[in-house]
Amino acid sequence: MDRADATESLRIGLAQLEIEPGARPANVDRALEAIERAAARGVDLVALPELFTVGYFAFDLYERTAEPVEGETLTRVSEAAAAHDVAVLAGTIVEDLAATTAVETPAAEGLANTAVLFDADGKRQLVYRKHHLFGYESAEAELLVPGERLETATVGGVCVAVSTCYDLRFPELFRRFVDAGAELLLVPSAWPYPRIEHWETLSRARAIENQCYVATINGSGTFDDATLLGRSTVYDPWGVALASSGDEPALVTAEVDPARVADVREEFPALRDRRL
Repeated sequence: MDRADATESLRIGLAQLEIEPGARPANVDRALEAIERAAARGVDLVALPELFTVGYFAFDLYERTAEPVEGETLTRVSEAAAAHDVAVLAGTIVEDLAATTAVETPAAEGLANTAVLFDADGKRQLVYRKHHLFGYESAEAELLVPGERLETATVGGVCVAVSTCYDLRFPELFRRFVDAGAELLLVPSAWPYPRIEHWETLSRARAIENQCYVATINGSGTFDDATLLGRSTVYDPWGVALASSGDEPALVTAEVDPARVADVREEFPALRDRRL
């Protein structure tokens, strides 16, 4: 049983990892160590950044390092979740869609930017493939296939949904998750300098307008032409930052209380006042 099931709130940890360009073995080892550290600190759910395996900006390595959902990296993450009794968002890897057999894929072939949520028993609960692919000075839109499926999962009594980085700029996606019951939105990212104001404003806005928790999990590190700005943050349903980091590797922790979501929505019923 997920140990958080017996609690009234969910303690989450955002693992802001140092990501070395192309250094998959070292990066994965670093992620596994972060899972262990987070569990030791009493975290119920730990989340990893976008493309923590090779780094978002290592476009020339996407095809060579792509794996199925059942591949070595996610298998090791699943085993770590079970070993340390902690739910884990492995967000994200480059997925080889043709090689994946365990879950439905949006295309017969190609690559996707894919996050997988495991429960504290290491069982797969949710698969999210990035819907909005970045095209601005980026090769992502040329190399990857966008996702189609939207799922939620329950972790420790909290309804969780996942989106990825550039998705923050598309509020209609987040509203669909909230309509499906989401109380916590996890956003693994690879957000670079200099767009700090965008990172903070968009994340806070998604929390305020949807009256739910938003947790943004960024990486740390420098690539040839980009430096990740870190600043992983947990926002509450009022848009207040509960915990945050700088741009160095860190573990950000905070409590997520589903009753708080219900209270805010009752006190200020903006969602109820929508006209569709």
